[in-house]
Amino acid sequence: MADAAHAFVIGHPIAHSRSPMIHGHWLAAHGLAGDYRAIDVAPADLSEFLQRVRRGEFAGGNVTIPHKEAVFEAVSRRDAAAGAIGAVNTVWLEEGELVGGNTDAYGFAASLDAGAPQWRQAETALVLGAGGAARAVLHALREAGIGKVTVANRSAARAGELALAFPGVKPAGLDQAQTLLPNTDLLINTTSLGMKGQPPLDLDLDALPDEAIVTDIVYAPLVTPLLERAGARGLKTVDGLGMLLHQAVPGFERWFGVRPAVTPDLHALIVADLEAGR
Repeated sequence: MADAAHAFVIGHPIAHSRSPMIHGHWLAAHGLAGDYRAIDVAPADLSEFLQRVRRGEFAGGNVTIPHKEAVFEAVSRRDAAAGAIGAVNTVWLEEGELVGGNTDAYGFAASLDAGAPQWRQAETALVLGAGGAARAVLHALREAGIGKVTVANRSAARAGELALAFPGVKPAGLDQAQTLLPNTDLLINTTSLGMKGQPPLDLDLDALPDEAIVTDIVYAPLVTPLLERAGARGLKTVDGLGMLLHQAVPGFERWFGVRPAVTPDLHALIVADLEAGR
């Protein structure tokens, strides 16, 4: 590895990304000479950019909307998580070949391990939403051995399509979620409901068991209306920021050769940036 490795996050748009702040913090903390920057790559320019990566201009990088599926198709090979999720969010070079991985499931699981380690004992889970984030969550639940999983989506047909990709998962309409709560040990919101500018998720959490865990992958706001209501009920909650921070760990280790830690200092840095409303 070169003394100063270069890494990136690409998307379109990309100015909102907090990845440069996360990786920049780790580079400084470990005294490394490399850099990590956000690069706006339009879909029409993606192929040319990936050629730059293949030529060794970068050690690798992250991939976000709208490129995750296109990069999935473009890489020479993929890790098991990317194959299961159907999208790539991390790329690196191995023997001149571009390899794609997906760290979202790892980030989700690591965040829950840190915030609610008892989640792995859950027997039932209810996943709200059927987009790309839901696929990552379902992969994490399957890896953790949670046997009874339902995915509920506004479009029940889309939930059905997702369930086909994860045998054993049951599909449901979002309007059925309320009736499923009494038998839910782990409730996961992957929809945009509750995000800034979006309506809140309309669920009565009184129906959840007292030992249930509630987590939301949304991190702006940090405490969504769902988490606020769950906390008021005395339920264990985990916010979405941990997933963002932990999913960054494996990529940093691949590109810069050091495994970083998600520390209180890093958490506070990103929380302060969120509160500044950038």
